[in-house]
Amino acid sequence: MGRMQSAESEGLAIDTIGSHPAARGLRVAVVTETYPPEVNGVALTVRAIVEGLQRRDHDVQLVRPRQHALDTAHIGARFHEVLLQGLPIPRYSNLRMGVPCKGALLRQWSVRRPDVVHIATEGPLGWSALRAALQLKLPLSSDFRTNFHAYSEHYGIGWLRRPIMAYLRKFHNDTHCTMVPTDALRRDLESNGFRNLCVVARGVDTQRFGPLWRSDVLRREWGAGPDDLVIACVGRLAPEKNLGLMIEAFEAIVRAGLRAKLVLVGDGPMRAELQACCPGAVLAGQRTGADLAAHYASSDLFLFPSLTETFGNVTMEAMASGLPVVAFGYAAAGQLIRSGTNGVLAACGDAAGLINAAVDLARNAGLRRQLGVAARHSAVEAGWDGVVTRFEGVLENAIRAAAQADAAPFGVAERPAA
Repeated sequence: MGRMQSAESEGLAIDTIGSHPAARGLRVAVVTETYPPEVNGVALTVRAIVEGLQRRDHDVQLVRPRQHALDTAHIGARFHEVLLQGLPIPRYSNLRMGVPCKGALLRQWSVRRPDVVHIATEGPLGWSALRAALQLKLPLSSDFRTNFHAYSEHYGIGWLRRPIMAYLRKFHNDTHCTMVPTDALRRDLESNGFRNLCVVARGVDTQRFGPLWRSDVLRREWGAGPDDLVIACVGRLAPEKNLGLMIEAFEAIVRAGLRAKLVLVGDGPMRAELQACCPGAVLAGQRTGADLAAHYASSDLFLFPSLTETFGNVTMEAMASGLPVVAFGYAAAGQLIRSGTNGVLAACGDAAGLINAAVDLARNAGLRRQLGVAARHSAVEAGWDGVVTRFEGVLENAIRAAAQADAAPFGVAERPAA
């Protein structure tokens, strides 16, 4: 389905995003296939945006799958939920995805028409929301949040990369603006035919994550002495996270003669494999709230070898916790870390460089402390307030772009969706 687009509105969402709060309260429908208490970067980021919009006097309708049989919709001031049918995600039984439900959304939005629809995920629920919003001619924004096309290589279905990319391109090009977290990702997607992209970074809660959560009791539970080096990694225990390289780096640190303990926070299909190949590691499982903050802050070095992130919220959480981060110059690390100043970067794909950087930093306690302090300062500058303000600007521009498209003479600016 093509979308009317005037020449003036082309690129509007990219070039004229304001830095001031929206002039009036909006009715915003936020559609997501994941939301807390589910634990992942998308769910936590969407919650931060939803809460930020409410604080700015916007009415938020949150549309998500029902997470369990007893799940009930929450309704409060400036917030109400619409729960739709969900199905378990294969290999991730604690997560659910939506099912096609265009008709239900058409009924909802015909009765209570939002000013703008924001789609956070590109699954069946997101697709249904896209088609319903287009039929009702509602302003639309979206997030590009997960590199499904890159993940396909790690699950033996690399042949699906091109059709997955084609689906994502069509999905996002049918909206008035797609938000991406880094300029590098924007350039990559533009080279693949994505249009109307704008950079809206992610934030971090520097009250929730900080060095003060460090716990000697927790370190003793891990079997780490006061002078032992604790290396942490937080995230899904899954092939796309490049965890084999993390194990190689840890083993190189041990071979260098350092007393070190590896702590993995998270769960996933590789848990048993990782336990078998690194029996001395602490597999802490999923952690949340103050418990998660303590796991970060009680470590000494954060090692993150992933090359499939769209952003990587855990990088910011580790920095906020005062940890020096060793990672590839990619996604959040590439955007936030100045190598040698507030962390250490290796060139993308340079496995030997990442291992050497980890070993060198493991040997230098003074540098670790220096980089950790600088990392915390960098994280404090990346709070959620500025992110939500920019998000507001994107929503306002999507509304203006939709109005201009509707006002354009028929046929003057018609452009087929990619």
